[in-house]
Amino acid sequence: MEENVLFDPPAELSKNARIKSMDEYRALCKKAEDNYEGFWGDYAKEKITWKKPFDKVLDESKAPFYQWFVGGKLNVSEQCLDRHLETRKNKAAIIFEGELGDQKVLTYRELYYEVNKTANLLKNKFGIKKGDRVVIYLPMIPEAAVMMLACARIGAIHSIVFGGFSADALRDRVIDAQAKLVVTADGAYRRGKPYMLKPVVDEALTDECTSVEAVLIVQRNFEEIEYVSGRDYIYNELIKDQPVKCEAEVMDSEDPLFLLYTSGSTGKPKGVQHNSAGYILWAQMTMEWVFDVKENDTYWCTADVGWITGHTYIVYGPLAMGATTVMFEGVPVYPDPGRWWRMIEEYQVNQFYTAPTAIRLLHKVGNDEPAKYDLSSLKVLGTVGEPINPDAWLWYYNEIGGGKCPIVDTYWQTETGGHMITPLPGATPIKPASATFPLPGIIAEIMDEDGNPKPKNEKGLMCVTKPWPSMIRGIWGDPERFKESYFGTAKKNGQPVYFTGDGAIYDDDGYIVITGRTDDVINVSGHRMGTAEIEAAAGNHPHVAECAVVGKPDAIKGEGVFIYVVLKGEDNLAEEVDVMKEINQIIVKEIGPIAKADEIKFVPGLPKTRSGKIMRRILRAIAKGEEITQDISTLEDPSIVAKIQTCVLG
Repeated sequence: MEENVLFDPPAELSKNARIKSMDEYRALCKKAEDNYEGFWGDYAKEKITWKKPFDKVLDESKAPFYQWFVGGKLNVSEQCLDRHLETRKNKAAIIFEGELGDQKVLTYRELYYEVNKTANLLKNKFGIKKGDRVVIYLPMIPEAAVMMLACARIGAIHSIVFGGFSADALRDRVIDAQAKLVVTADGAYRRGKPYMLKPVVDEALTDECTSVEAVLIVQRNFEEIEYVSGRDYIYNELIKDQPVKCEAEVMDSEDPLFLLYTSGSTGKPKGVQHNSAGYILWAQMTMEWVFDVKENDTYWCTADVGWITGHTYIVYGPLAMGATTVMFEGVPVYPDPGRWWRMIEEYQVNQFYTAPTAIRLLHKVGNDEPAKYDLSSLKVLGTVGEPINPDAWLWYYNEIGGGKCPIVDTYWQTETGGHMITPLPGATPIKPASATFPLPGIIAEIMDEDGNPKPKNEKGLMCVTKPWPSMIRGIWGDPERFKESYFGTAKKNGQPVYFTGDGAIYDDDGYIVITGRTDDVINVSGHRMGTAEIEAAAGNHPHVAECAVVGKPDAIKGEGVFIYVVLKGEDNLAEEVDVMKEINQIIVKEIGPIAKADEIKFVPGLPKTRSGKIMRRILRAIAKGEEITQDISTLEDPSIVAKIQTCVLG
């Protein structure tokens, strides 16, 4: 595929889209540039149902601790529920499908009742009040969304810990947040079999967790578990008698809504803090702009609520705009690789949002599956979490979207709260593997550390040079780390600006291409190269399903390029020598001889978390012949580590 091929939006979609053309997009961008505060203030008045209007749009006096919609009062759960009851009370809010095929639909009225009952339980039984932290360690079940919204209703700060994390990871987050309550489940289902969560909580809650007063357990798979008397309570029993009305706490615009912990480069998790008004505004606006969800659409994001994608684009964004959102407990290949496509057909899904990792997996193991299902309901496809290679992009576009659905390749982070750089489905001519352009109101620039703009085809730092409403408000309990991590690298006009941690380039057409983390680089003979760039080149080989690049110490060059390659389907490993040679030819052609791989190893898979993130530290250790000391229990398939070691070390 020619890299510069553009895919124009379908005319029919553009005609009815919220942003219908690049002219409309540019007009919105100019409006934001000409009157930045007016731009955001107008949308805040339009999209948010205020209990008390705000007095000031933006307070920059304590930068980088920016404050938005100062003086405004609201409650996020009311944004997601109460205001829809008059017109959407019988509309499906959440469609849930479990791993085993069980289904449940909650209308907006039913969800409102469940959230109120849960809020009353938290408040009256466990004494949870405004500002208290509640750690949620749940699988992908409706109770996860209910618990998030119940916390928001009473002003408690929720901190979701992904259900695949280990006891140590859970303990660290409980201690850092000083959580008063932990909410978990007995277990859940994965690949058709039960797995347990409650024993992990028991292991995590050592004597160090002095803040925890109780554990609330949702019975999901009714496996036998141990109960700690005086600490453990069953949600299913306690919720029955709770009243269905709970008055929402009046919250300030800048009151914290949730914490979400990300892995820091130092190893200690960072508690990213998002606040109320700015976050929910951008969650709703990006749902409307980027996915163009309409009143009768069914929208599905395959993420887990344990990650920011699940927060913003399964729960808060869809519900704030009154959409129908699908929640799925399982994995894409159980009981077969047609599972997702069968669900799209059954629920008549209109917008589908997933990760490139999942697309590559389904391309590899279920190449012919999509043709078995009617996917004609789809209007917009999306990707999130990492750059998508052109081969996977084309398969997704043609086989899933039927060549008629724009793919919104969304670039954003936990810290940004919502999309930052992405195509608009009805407006942007899409270039595969490019995030395209910043959204209106997002002033994103590729620059050097001193704020000088980078010319086309020259790498620079991906920065956001003006504050925006959904931005991170701080690292919980560590303001200095917040300033250093995000505002300590780049300046413009002498003032610190937000640095994403990623490198990027403008291509010949001015499109933005993300090149990967600037700290995830290989230094070969003094040349620093982003691993993502080498992976993209190697991934262009027709036999490569996916790959991962790490650096390996080299006595002469400092570091050499080491590539792990997973081949497609039935590709014959007997031909691996030719494949190795061809991969290096592509790398040399696309990047240069300096990026040529010293070693290429063919492996059956890569070590990934259950969210699809590749654990590169494990791959670095294997390449160096080091012992694996980190916890591998969070991996989708822990046994893959030994298999990779056998392939590499023999």
